[in-house]
Amino acid sequence: MKAIVRRHYGPPESLQLVETEVPSVGDDEILIKVVASSVNPYDWHAARGMPYLIRIEDGLRSPKNPALGIDVAGTVAATGKDVRAFKLGDQVFGRGVGAFAEFALSDEKHLAHKPSELTFESAASMPCAGVAALRGLRDKGMVREGHSVLINGAAGGVGTFAVQIAKAFGASVTGVCSTKNLEFVRSIGADDVVDYSVADFSRLGRRYDVVLDAVGNRSLRDLRRAVKPNGALVVLSGGTGRWFGPVLLMLRAKATSPFVRQQLRPLVAHVSTADLDVLCSLYQGGQLVPVIDRTFSLSSAAEAVSYVEAGHTRGKVVVVN
Repeated sequence: MKAIVRRHYGPPESLQLVETEVPSVGDDEILIKVVASSVNPYDWHAARGMPYLIRIEDGLRSPKNPALGIDVAGTVAATGKDVRAFKLGDQVFGRGVGAFAEFALSDEKHLAHKPSELTFESAASMPCAGVAALRGLRDKGMVREGHSVLINGAAGGVGTFAVQIAKAFGASVTGVCSTKNLEFVRSIGADDVVDYSVADFSRLGRRYDVVLDAVGNRSLRDLRRAVKPNGALVVLSGGTGRWFGPVLLMLRAKATSPFVRQQLRPLVAHVSTADLDVLCSLYQGGQLVPVIDRTFSLSSAAEAVSYVEAGHTRGKVVVVN
């Protein structure tokens, strides 16, 4: 099969398209014939091996597993003997291993059945970003009807899901984005928008029940300034250091939270079947429409990862086979 691999740590340009063996299927595993996958910030961090924290699991000097790509949508090509929830030919989506390839592995805990009306490309865009937005708002922010919510990074992968999910929960939503994306963010449901090139949302004197930071480019002090005294700040990333990188702000939030009235809640989202099913329900109810910025072929996956690393995508970037 064809697959994108990282032989060593380096920039996205060092990723290679190679011929390799189809993965063998364990007793509890599912082999997926990949139709589409999507790119997440994790992918370029994993390609570079940065921050160094990643290398504790991935390999200190070089990657233990050269495969890359974690969001996947496709059809079940084979199942292990212990798999019960999926069968050959099922259309599925979720989190996998080595999704930038013609075949990838997953398991029952990280997959869901794809609704027939949901395209493979849209399904592939949903797992990591969609679940992060869902869990950030529902579980960490505990957003409910009447809440005011600010989404920093409203035009990005997580942000486009977060704006729509917050609206589905009955919240009033303010999106922070660039000038070119103001009308777009309004079009996906934001009640108000802040152009970060013109105004600093943390100094406008407005406070929100929940602030979800999907960018990681602001200090904890700045973010807290926009949160009501008893409100919640949900942090998905933040920081650029070699050792901890985007995890640093999350660690600071966790360390600070016990000493302040505001609830400072870092989020590491784990994709589950139950959460994927919730996203499907929102989609089928017309409350959630995945936003796809660009699609790339598998042979151009390195370019797709580089495009996401540049940090100015509108919605998600998808790789199709």
